[in-house]
Amino acid sequence: MTTLLVIAKEPRPGRVKTRLTPPFTPEEAAALAEAALTDTLRAVAAAPARRRVLVLDGRPGPWLPPGFDVVPQCAGGLDERLAAAFAGCGGPALLIGMDTPQVTPGLLTVDFDGYDACFGPAEDGGFWALGLVEPDPELLRGVPMSTPVTGAVQRARLVAAGLRVRDLPRLRDVDTSADTEAVAALAPHGCFAAELARLRTAGHR
Repeated sequence: MTTLLVIAKEPRPGRVKTRLTPPFTPEEAAALAEAALTDTLRAVAAAPARRRVLVLDGRPGPWLPPGFDVVPQCAGGLDERLAAAFAGCGGPALLIGMDTPQVTPGLLTVDFDGYDACFGPAEDGGFWALGLVEPDPELLRGVPMSTPVTGAVQRARLVAAGLRVRDLPRLRDVDTSADTEAVAALAPHGCFAAELARLRTAGHR
């Protein structure tokens, strides 16, 4: 079975979802980040896995469900941190972030049969998921992160290594205020949608 990895930041004001401020305050942005992380971890907890790992920058909180191993993120750029997350895995592994609270257990139940890797593109040009049958940190090191071409470069790196790549559905990350509305509409019964509705009711808008 697959190891499921979630790379995340502790949802503290001023450290997460800074592109949501404004219009949201740092506290509101952190609350939305915590809700997104909660939805993500619940989906991972409900998906079949050999092991579930939270690769965390910060400290775990009450949002962490049981059944996860928590390991600290290493120092360095995002490419180095992703590479290190895979380096700690033996056997097939699928890594996702905390920015797609609409993710479902079904999306995380990947079939590697006939493939060496799976790749989940994001609408902003990045990627929301990367799976490797044989985790190789060198496949990630040096990939430019947080750019409009990150996903294309990462996928090309997989192909150049001779891997057979299975493409997963394209998802939308939560990065901007417009993203919050769109993603909440895709998962209207999740914690993220509920938190966004609470902020609206509290007079945020």
